[in-house]
Amino acid sequence: MVLGVYAMFAQDSYTSRMSNAWMQNTDVETTAPGAAPDGSRRDIWSLQGGLLSGFGDVNTAWQHNYVAIDRANQCIEGIKKSPVANTADMKMMLGECYCLRAYRYFLLCNFWGDVPYFRDAAKAGMALDIPKEDKNIIYSGMIQDLVNCEPDMYFADEFSDGIERMNREYALGMIARLSLFRAGYGVTVDGTMKRADDYLDVAKNDSLAVKYTIDGVAKVARTSADYYQLAKDYCQKLITLKDRPLNPNFASIFTNECTWNKPVDDDVLYEVAFGATNGGGDVGWCIGIPVTSSSKGTTTIQTGLTPSYYFSFDDKDTRRDATVSKIQYDGDNDQLTLGVTGLAIAKWNRLLLTSAPGASSSKGTGINWPLMRYSDILLMLSEAENQLNGPTQLAKDMLKRVRSRAFAAADNSSKVQHYVDSVGGSKLDFFNAIVDERAWEFGGECLRKFDLVRWNNYGTKIIQTRATLDNIGKASLGIDLDKSEVAKYANYADVLYYQKKAGIIVFLNTKYKVDAVPLNVVDATLVGTTGYENAYAALNFGKSLYQKITATDGTVSYASANYTTYCWRGYTDPTGISAVPYLIALPSTTVSNSKYLNNNGYGLVTGSN
Repeated sequence: MVLGVYAMFAQDSYTSRMSNAWMQNTDVETTAPGAAPDGSRRDIWSLQGGLLSGFGDVNTAWQHNYVAIDRANQCIEGIKKSPVANTADMKMMLGECYCLRAYRYFLLCNFWGDVPYFRDAAKAGMALDIPKEDKNIIYSGMIQDLVNCEPDMYFADEFSDGIERMNREYALGMIARLSLFRAGYGVTVDGTMKRADDYLDVAKNDSLAVKYTIDGVAKVARTSADYYQLAKDYCQKLITLKDRPLNPNFASIFTNECTWNKPVDDDVLYEVAFGATNGGGDVGWCIGIPVTSSSKGTTTIQTGLTPSYYFSFDDKDTRRDATVSKIQYDGDNDQLTLGVTGLAIAKWNRLLLTSAPGASSSKGTGINWPLMRYSDILLMLSEAENQLNGPTQLAKDMLKRVRSRAFAAADNSSKVQHYVDSVGGSKLDFFNAIVDERAWEFGGECLRKFDLVRWNNYGTKIIQTRATLDNIGKASLGIDLDKSEVAKYANYADVLYYQKKAGIIVFLNTKYKVDAVPLNVVDATLVGTTGYENAYAALNFGKSLYQKITATDGTVSYASANYTTYCWRGYTDPTGISAVPYLIALPSTTVSNSKYLNNNGYGLVTGSN
């Protein structure tokens, strides 16, 4: 029965929808939709999910979340009634069900906002058509459940399924994550972004409170500040109980997933087990390095990365090339380049599979999907401490632990120690450093969208990303270089030059312009062929981020690239202040069959296509 709750992860509603494809578009993960709404997942990318009440995938995802929740509720009730409920294995399974239920409500609250809240399993005669509950009450309830159950759960190294089932490390981390969301912002029915403190009676409503004990001290969390403290307490609890060094090789975290290697006491605390032998999951099919032809199947990539995100990395940050791919495969050993608006996520590569998926489909790679990593615990602790006390030594030390892995030892002094100390001048400066670090650490893992929501800086990031893309493009075309916001990108690569050696792409430059253009630049189709082994090809890069428009009368004008215009077209506030319409409409079948549920409010822009 408990495995039946996990089984809902294997549905398309999760494997390629709620886990990644619907987690766009942000300043990090983004894929360009078309020029106008089309009634598909692309409207979620463009922040027009309010148009999708009738979209079948939305209805399926909604229903599957509640199926998983009801299965978890059945297990919780059954285990509690069992005569062997107090055995270690039963307590562990009870904790798993609370974790699974909490994660499903986490998805519901992030995609749909306030939603119906069921803590009991469905039964004959039970009212199943009920009004929405405020998301902050749901978060509080889920946190209390996990606080109560986590002491009875196994650590990943204490049972055979390790990081493929929700364990004590994950429960502790999820308490911290949910607490940060409970402390943060979300869109309310009036369409504005608010914390619970701003509109609910957190002092008197016990449904918004969590009781817990840390180091023998009883505490109650009610306010936003209390929940930052709760997040800090549980991050520190995990570190005290089960600290571990970060895997020194960042790329190997994801190579392990591609090769079905599942080490415990490592970086990944829990990853969704899609099953190597059963061919489950779509990681490496809809997300990862593109493959158009190979012995291990092909891809249909639906999640990408923004050019501005790629350019934001320090050149010496080893996470960049482990996260962002500028190449695709047209055969097992034949690489092709990707354009600057087609950058892919390098963390997963189906060519690393030890065997090919079934012949009938390139889906079902068996590559697991990470839901919580230890570096997240460190960064959540750093964030919570900064919110409570400013950039203390504790906050700085946690940030340094994460950055230390990203840079070679020779660069530690300048890129880690000096960098962290220099950005810690104020609480706001350090917060912005945390925002940046979470982007560099978790790019492609699809945490960004709802982090931006809880921080209430989603709109700001959209406006900044649009401006950055425009300004890089302008600088590449030599436009407006007298303006400081453009001139600072003057040395960014307008073109990348590359060679092809035995099918492998080798770039001459990766971020900045070359000092001297190679003399032997030829058509890309010739590079690497006989007689052109030492020739270079040119790939338009920065100059693809702004477009020159020549009218029929010869008049020339310039405009944002279509990529920039289309990606966030559902957000129209040029100031970045108003709420981003990140929610999806409730399914029309659910609304039509309910006395209580509708798609009014919450900033949803509804209507037909």
